[in-house]
Amino acid sequence: MRIWQTKKWPRFEVDAQALQPALSAARLAQGRMLGVASNLQLVDLAELQLDEWSREAIATAQIEGETLQVNSVRASAARRLGLTPASRIPRDERTEATLDIVEAALARWNEPLAEATLFDWHAALFPTGRSGITRIVTGGYRVHEDPMQIVTPRLGKPDTVHYEAPPSRDVPAHMRALLDWFEAGRAQPGIDDIVRSALAHLWFETIHPFEDGNGRIGRALSDLALAQDLRSSQRLFSMSQQLWLDRSGYYSQLQAASAQGDMDVTAWVHWFAGCVEKACLSTVAHIQAAGAKSGFWAALNAAHPELASSQRKVLNKLYDAGPGGFLGGMSTEKYGAIAGVSRATAYRELTELVAAGLLERTGQGKATRYALLGSLPGSVGGLVSGAVPAEAQTRGL
Repeated sequence: MRIWQTKKWPRFEVDAQALQPALSAARLAQGRMLGVASNLQLVDLAELQLDEWSREAIATAQIEGETLQVNSVRASAARRLGLTPASRIPRDERTEATLDIVEAALARWNEPLAEATLFDWHAALFPTGRSGITRIVTGGYRVHEDPMQIVTPRLGKPDTVHYEAPPSRDVPAHMRALLDWFEAGRAQPGIDDIVRSALAHLWFETIHPFEDGNGRIGRALSDLALAQDLRSSQRLFSMSQQLWLDRSGYYSQLQAASAQGDMDVTAWVHWFAGCVEKACLSTVAHIQAAGAKSGFWAALNAAHPELASSQRKVLNKLYDAGPGGFLGGMSTEKYGAIAGVSRATAYRELTELVAAGLLERTGQGKATRYALLGSLPGSVGGLVSGAVPAEAQTRGL
């Protein structure tokens, strides 16, 4: 039995007491994120939003097995945020379609969510009216009579059916109930908005109302609920990035919640709240790492204004790489390739950096390697070795 086939559907049940620790942890992380973000200068806040827009678009596409080009995503996101004029980079259709949804989920957070809005999102996601080479219904719910199933094909064997959604003929009624509930929660909050976001996403994915794009639109719907919680159109963290990092957990938790015959979805909401916590902490780590890097360069510029642009470029690469970031260490050959200088110039500039106390040299001959010192003049001791917090490293920042 599927969850939508139970007699209690769609009256989801959660154990508020069991959820309290996870929700408290998520709210604490959210508060930390808002606190550090509130201290950012406008230019740094804009850069943070650009990063999070880009992460969200790339990750929500990755979850669906689609790869977007980072440069294209950042150029389009910067244009939409008003950070740059129209880019000379040719617009990529899939990038623009994905960013349309990323933008729409937050841009009108304080407006009612109507069926027509979801149709607009879906039409924007498939501007050619096709999913790949297959023509699909766009800007409308699915109407095909075949069962809507999530399956894993198996060569020479029957497909593995993980989930079967309600018949197409029942989708409009199911969606009206979801939208009515969603709007009632916006107008008169009765549950924690993190819970509301988790339930909205699960409910939408359970119905699977469209022929394609359900995952991306479902994640946009949960983003909308979280934006309504913060009462802001600023994107300070990326839920899709966190879901992508734990995609096996995402798939298994969704499947377990939607394919059961019980309306108790406490486990799903608990897991979702944990993702909100991790996503917010990821932003905190990102901001702290950016602040540490700014401090590093401020101290370095004050102590060594004579550095050549090629030396600055390599030092920046070494800082970003962190301890052990360069496989085999920094060599004269690698320096020349990164800085775009000759071998002789690379050797001379590396020698100058060692003499200035910025790099340490180990090995001899062809085995000579260079690395940033753990403490630089004018900077905080150990800044380089701790340039990127462990949280940021584990979360792919």
